[in-house]
Amino acid sequence: MISLNNKILKVETSKIRQFNDYARAVGADVILTLGEPDFNTPDEISNEAIKALNEHQTKYGPTPGFLDLRKKICEYEKRMNDFDCTPDEIIITHGSTEALTSALFTMLNPEDEVIVPNPAYPMYRQMVEFMGGKIVTIDTTITNFQITKEQILNALTSKTKAIILTSPNNPTGAVLNDASYNAIYEALKGKDIYVICDDVYNQIIFENRKPSFVRYKDMKDKIIVCQSYSKSYAMPGWRCGYMIANQEFIKHASKIHQYMIVALNTFIQPAMIKALDYDSKDMVESYKERRDYIYKRLVDMGLEVKKPEGAFYIFPSIKKFHISSTDFCKRLTEKYKVAIIPGDCFEADDYIRLSYCVDFETIKTACDRLEQFIKTLGGK
Repeated sequence: MISLNNKILKVETSKIRQFNDYARAVGADVILTLGEPDFNTPDEISNEAIKALNEHQTKYGPTPGFLDLRKKICEYEKRMNDFDCTPDEIIITHGSTEALTSALFTMLNPEDEVIVPNPAYPMYRQMVEFMGGKIVTIDTTITNFQITKEQILNALTSKTKAIILTSPNNPTGAVLNDASYNAIYEALKGKDIYVICDDVYNQIIFENRKPSFVRYKDMKDKIIVCQSYSKSYAMPGWRCGYMIANQEFIKHASKIHQYMIVALNTFIQPAMIKALDYDSKDMVESYKERRDYIYKRLVDMGLEVKKPEGAFYIFPSIKKFHISSTDFCKRLTEKYKVAIIPGDCFEADDYIRLSYCVDFETIKTACDRLEQFIKTLGGK
């Protein structure tokens, strides 16, 4: 075989999807693995794309996305997050995944370091290392999934290029509090370090929603927002999102964006405009009800677990069972046909992740079977 790029050979495929595929292959019939909303995309959003198709909006679009959409995003960010941005500071991307990839590609030189609070979405490590960078982790399992100034200062070196913040967090569902944000700000202010806000879940916060790190207006030129429509509007298959950064950064990130996808599908962009006026409070309330149910069930099983404040994941500890998360999940899958994700996928092997963006009956069945399994391990 002709040799391939050595870097791509080192990149692992998603462990989350690997385990999801494994679970289905061994016959799991209760699936709490992927973060895919069970809601359909609201009709009023879908109808805008249908209308655009009927009007033959199928030509090439501008690389950064249509101006009216970028203006709408500016209005939305001001209304929701009190974040001031201009259309020339925005690229419409193929989901937040492309926004993150383009941002990292634009900023990283070999040996540059990116700080990532763990547990974390596995893509971060794979993309940073593919681009020749280095991940420096912060263990938030010892700080109740929050971040301290001391942790940031201990992680900083002369090679630090960026920190990635995800709040609400995947996999924990934890929301960074004011103390965490202030600690990060105090540690980074005055330093030439980017703050990448992976804000894909920031509309799914159950109480006291506040802006993310974008609240620090004096650091705006160092903030990069990566946003997705997948979670908030039940649009995972649409693959649409955006990046916000300073104009100079956007100018160079647009090169990567252009060569990867040219521009986002034109007929989708009118639907993206419509979505920004959609109130997804009913979806959020439904996730909250499911959160409350699954949290109580896990506590009643005797599991140590923090109540999620957002997103649609819960991350109980299995440390007391003295078993790896992969072994735990495989045994649960093979014998009880329930699929959940090992914490090892997020570099937190003492935990397991359950996704509760599925219907109540599936959640109840999963909890019933998980309870039976835990009893065989000596749990409550």
